[in-house]
Parts: sequence; structure tokens; C-alpha cells
Amino acid sequence: MEKIYFDNGATTCIDNEVLEEMMPYYNKYYGNPSSLHSFGVDAANAIDISRMKIAKILNAKQDEIIFTSGGTESDNLALKGISYSFKEKINTKDNHIITSSIEHPAIIETCKYLQNQGYNVKYLPVDKYGLVKIDDLENAITKNTFLISIMYANNEIGTIEPIKDIGKIAKKYGIIFHTDAVQAVCKTPIDIKKLNIDLLSISSHKIYGPKGIGVLFVKNGIEVIPIIHGGGHEKNIRSGTLNTPGIVGIGKACELGQNRMNIDIPHIKKLRDKLINNLLKISDTYLNGHPTKRLVNNINFHVKNIDGESLLMMLDEKGIATSTGSACSSKKLYSSHVLKELGLNQNQLQSSLRLTLGRENSEEEILYASELIPKVVKKLRQISPI
Repeated sequence: MEKIYFDNGATTCIDNEVLEEMMPYYNKYYGNPSSLHSFGVDAANAIDISRMKIAKILNAKQDEIIFTSGGTESDNLALKGISYSFKEKINTKDNHIITSSIEHPAIIETCKYLQNQGYNVKYLPVDKYGLVKIDDLENAITKNTFLISIMYANNEIGTIEPIKDIGKIAKKYGIIFHTDAVQAVCKTPIDIKKLNIDLLSISSHKIYGPKGIGVLFVKNGIEVIPIIHGGGHEKNIRSGTLNTPGIVGIGKACELGQNRMNIDIPHIKKLRDKLINNLLKISDTYLNGHPTKRLVNNINFHVKNIDGESLLMMLDEKGIATSTGSACSSKKLYSSHVLKELGLNQNQLQSSLRLTLGRENSEEEILYASELIPKVVKKLRQISPI
């Protein structure tokens, strides 16, 4: 069998239709979209169409879509931009942000930076499945809480947070609500109006689009102070010459993702459930994250008495690509902060593996993995010193 890719949570391959749509904007319609001549107008029109496509999948307005370089910049812009805006309006020493303890590093590290700038940050704990408790959120709110940032779905364990309830709480107290939806877009329907979301982050390369392009949805009326200064592009929120091919790509990826949801979601969920059921037949194997409130493509599990990295490497030798956690931190020599927050001990942390499926995966691949992984686990246990 050819190589099998089970690491779509890290990145996806670019869809052929997306690539085809992008190509003319490299060598035919290559004008700067800020230019007034026909070359620039052609590029600007393509950007407007992409903005419209992305707004449609969120039930947002076209002028609420701000293009960035990716999810990390979108998260930084959301948190820093709102924090700086709030500080200008109300200069208090108790500016208060609420987030969760299992956020993506783009949120966690930005919050640490803001703490160093004098902001107070509350990191909410999660239960054993990775869910934020609504009571904990409401109890954490103070009179100076101006921002809540809770991810839509976790990138490591796939747990989907109670976003609708969080949005209601934010609206009740008049607090701005941001969500990192990088892993959730095109995997579950998202309506920013019904969910009371004020800001939302998207990354193209997680949805079969190109790398290096992302989106921050900013609800009209929300003031975001720019963190990149220059020519005042994107409503003076994000300066820099617009990446026209990338923008065309993310627009097409969102359009395809929306149109394919009724095909992709049942297909991927069926494969995921089959593989989970087969993996849990391995003795002393346990699922990490919520059993049902999880992304359709996510499998995260730990196996007693083996090393997750060794399992990853042996599977890779057999042609199966997996992950031990977030692609942003998996090469660093420390354990997953997400799994720690679930209450896993050190052995369980080190024995965990993440598989994230995609639309191109097949039942044949699931069958192969279901047969191979138990054999690899058995071999690792035989040589394990534990």
C-alpha cells in the first residue's frame, strides 16, 4: 500500500480545484489589488469574490472578513487588537481576559505576552474530556472582563467546546467573544450570529487551501487596534500588500468545504468511528477527549506501556503518518499541555498518539491501519523496559 496520511490536523494537501483557481493570479492577473489600473482591479475583484465566499460560510458580512497570514496571526490580532483597544478606552490596572488552559499555543503565548504587558488572564480548567464548564466561566467574570477567547474545537484531542453557551454568557455580560475555529471550519456548521461570536480565526491550510493565508472575522462595530502598521490595508486593521493567489485559494477552499460538508462529514466520521472501535480493542488502550463531542476527523488515544513517539516512528516506517500532538510543538521536548490538563499522568502523556483523517482517506486505509497498529503496539510492548 502507498503512504497513508493521517495528520490532517497539522496540514492538508491543497485541493486540485483550489490550486487551479489560484494559478492565474500568479502569472496573468498579477496586479497589486491596491492599484487603480485594470491589472489591480482584476485582482481586487477576485479578492471581493473570495471575501464573499468566506462570509457566506459564517453567515457574516463581506466587510467583516479580514485577511491575515494564517491562524496564528489571526489569533494574535484578535487578542492584542482588542486588548489594546480596550486599554485606550478604559485605562485600568485590572484589564481582564478569560481563556482556557488547553488553547492552541497561538492563544496561550499571546496571553502570556499580554500578562507581561500588565493584563490579567484567567485560564479556565477543563474536565477530563477537555470541556470548559459554563459555571466556571461565569464565575470567573469580573467587572473588568472585556474579552473571552475559547477555541471552537481543540487541535489535539478534537473536543468541541460549548460555543453556543459561551456566546450567550459573553452577550449577557457585554463581553467580546473570540474563538479560534481553525480546526472546526468546514467540519461543522458555523453561524456567527446564532453563536454570538464577535471574532473568529480561520487558517487556509487546514481546509485544503494554501499555506500562508488566514482570516479573522471581525464583527462590525468591534474596534481592533492593528499590530502591523503600514499602508492601512484591510480597513486599517492589517496592513500589507494582499496575497491575491492565497486569498483566492482560501475562498475556493471555504466554498468547496461548505459544498462538500454533507459528503465529507459522514464519510470521515464513518472512517473515524471504525478506526476508534478497532484501536480500543487493543488491551489497555484509551481514547483521549470527548467520546461524542469531538471533531469528525480526530482520534487521540494512549496505549499503556509504550512510547508514543516510538509508535509514531514505527508507523511512519510502515507508511502511516501520524502525530504525537500539536504540529506547532511536537518537535519540542515537552509533554502536551492539553493532555496534562485532562489529568493524564506522565506515562499516559508519553504514550499518546493523534490521528486526524481527511476527505481523501479510504476504508482500505482504515483496514490496513487497524491491522498494523496492534502489531506495532505488541512489538513495542515486547521491547519496552516498563
